[in-house]
Amino acid sequence: MNRRALLTGLSFTLALPRFARAADFSTFLAALQARAAAEGIPSSVIAAATGSLVPNQTVLRLDHHQPEFTETWAVYSSHVLNQTRIEAGARKSVEVRDLFASVTSRFGVSAAPLLGIWGIETNYGATQGDFDVIDALTTLAWDRNSHYFGSEVISALRIIAAGDAPTRKLIGSYAGAMGQPQFMPSVYLSTAVSFSGDGQPDIWSSDADSLASIANYLAKAGWVAEEPSSEPVLVPPSLNVAMTGRENTRTVGYWREQGVERLPGMRHLPEDMPAALLLPDGAGGQAFLVFRNFHVIRSYNASDFYALAVGELGRMVLSA
Repeated sequence: MNRRALLTGLSFTLALPRFARAADFSTFLAALQARAAAEGIPSSVIAAATGSLVPNQTVLRLDHHQPEFTETWAVYSSHVLNQTRIEAGARKSVEVRDLFASVTSRFGVSAAPLLGIWGIETNYGATQGDFDVIDALTTLAWDRNSHYFGSEVISALRIIAAGDAPTRKLIGSYAGAMGQPQFMPSVYLSTAVSFSGDGQPDIWSSDADSLASIANYLAKAGWVAEEPSSEPVLVPPSLNVAMTGRENTRTVGYWREQGVERLPGMRHLPEDMPAALLLPDGAGGQAFLVFRNFHVIRSYNASDFYALAVGELGRMVLSA
């Protein structure tokens, strides 16, 4: 699965090498409209949603002037795992406690990763973006001459054609990620669920649908019930750094034998549970054991920092 998610508002998808722009926007748009019609999108939907589009200059500016990803884990975590976000998450966790229990019962995904993703993606639904998704995706498809973004335009048109959401509701980030979970349109179609039972999945206004949709994504990606994704640990100065890295999987017992110390209050883990040791800032920085669910979170956003932050935010919120 590949959600093409955003990390702190910046899409790793958009960091792909730049391709040559399609020569003329009007010509490109006509070809995209023909492609949508060939894939069964009603002409009335195509005309209403794309008929008056022009390149979105704000999308182009944001896409062309992205900062490099040079932050350390220490810096990144200091602003992502801020006290305001933790306190807001603690309030939300109480407010929707029964909902978390229901979602966990159905999908086998605990509250911690749901809170972590929900909080980092959109501050628990408060900051979803204000771009017209079809406008943004069409601009990116043209500027990058991108089949992928063109396909996402067509997926967005399918959402409208199916009556799942009107055009005015398809609002999200400048990269086209939508709603509280920041799903791309194709992921909405494959993964979003109507947990509230009030019709089609509403990932913009419904906490129930949003959290259930995140849980469904993680479950489909292989979430292992009753396992954490990561946890902070202490490591001895003598540890061989060459043994670390998320792909160097051993067991909890193995790392304990190497002098890795788990912190007080952490849940009991079997000695034979698969685990890797991650030093995101290298020797001397924080250390984490990462488990199978860490890789599941990375399928939501392919970043070690993001996956660590999701685990830490969920843990901090629930212990606040």
